[in-house]
Amino acid sequence: MRHVLVVLLCIAVFFSAAGSIVFSESVEEKNAEIQKLRDTIAGLQSEQNSLAKQITLIDSQIRLTELQIADTEKRMEELQKEIDELTGEIGKLEDLKTQLLERLLYRIPQSYKRSAASQFGWVLFSPDFTGLITRIKYLFKVQQEDTFLYKQSQLAQINYNERRDVREVKKSEQESLRRQLEIHTVELADQRKQKQALLTQTRNSEAEYQRLLSQALAEKQALERALIDSVKIGPVKRGEPIALVGNTGYPGCSTGAHLHFEVRQDGSWRDPSSYLSGKTVRDEQNGGVDWTMGSGGWDWPLSDIIRLTQHYGQTPWSWRYSYSGGIHTGLDMVSTSSEVIKAPADGDLYSSSQTCGTSSVIKIKYIDHGGGIISFYLHVQ
Repeated sequence: MRHVLVVLLCIAVFFSAAGSIVFSESVEEKNAEIQKLRDTIAGLQSEQNSLAKQITLIDSQIRLTELQIADTEKRMEELQKEIDELTGEIGKLEDLKTQLLERLLYRIPQSYKRSAASQFGWVLFSPDFTGLITRIKYLFKVQQEDTFLYKQSQLAQINYNERRDVREVKKSEQESLRRQLEIHTVELADQRKQKQALLTQTRNSEAEYQRLLSQALAEKQALERALIDSVKIGPVKRGEPIALVGNTGYPGCSTGAHLHFEVRQDGSWRDPSSYLSGKTVRDEQNGGVDWTMGSGGWDWPLSDIIRLTQHYGQTPWSWRYSYSGGIHTGLDMVSTSSEVIKAPADGDLYSSSQTCGTSSVIKIKYIDHGGGIISFYLHVQ
């Protein structure tokens, strides 16, 4: 019985070590290519902005994500092999535990009967002294075997628990990798969508690419000037009208009527949805599906139904915002029921008109909410 346990443990150690060797080699190869791509992306980000550079950058990011997906899938495959092997070992240990338990259940009553016989009885019923010694030796051997069997049963239970715990850890790792795979898969789809949007929007023209970059930069510069050159209107309460949705800034820095809603805290961009209360909007950036967003306490600046045309962060159009590292710094939205923009929270309201591009004028409103928090409303009438 002892040999069976030793063999099982040796098999487990061998398969675990073999799997680690194959996995290590696979990871090492992929890590080298992943690091090379990261270096390429870092180098491209420091180069002068051009359409060719942007396409190469997106292609590198796509390839990097593809490698990360392949690496994650490989690691999940290796983990599944280890889980299957552990399941087999656990099954064998389960059988071994059952066999040992059956033997113990059989031997315990027999041992109890033997121990119940008094030493006086052994002397009385032994034909001679030699017979007495033989009986004592036999009893001692039986006790040794019972002790050994009990220890083997305990060891089998310990090994069973250890292998089961290791399997649960592997399953947890596999679940974590599965979540990573889902994230990478979404990233890859977004990156491919961004590349297609880039080629469509620029018509694969360097001149059009530079024009769109200049348009986005002009909007950002107009907003920065508005912070310096604006007129204070006065206090405004939550829910009070402050402006109407418009298309001011067209064509220099606007492509159609919408509200660009932006929030800064201590001069840094923040995701506006972290200030807005939870609401279901129509997510037109992603096909017009209903999308619930918002984790703060502010009112939304527009009334339902709100159509969200561009998210905060990386979007199919955010390549234009090179000044922010390719991040769209606010939320673009329109309403199907009203053009009235309302204050999402109390504060002091300011108004400004700024040139945007060579011949356009953009109108901007913003509210200083105190505590370093400012909300902006661009392209208003």
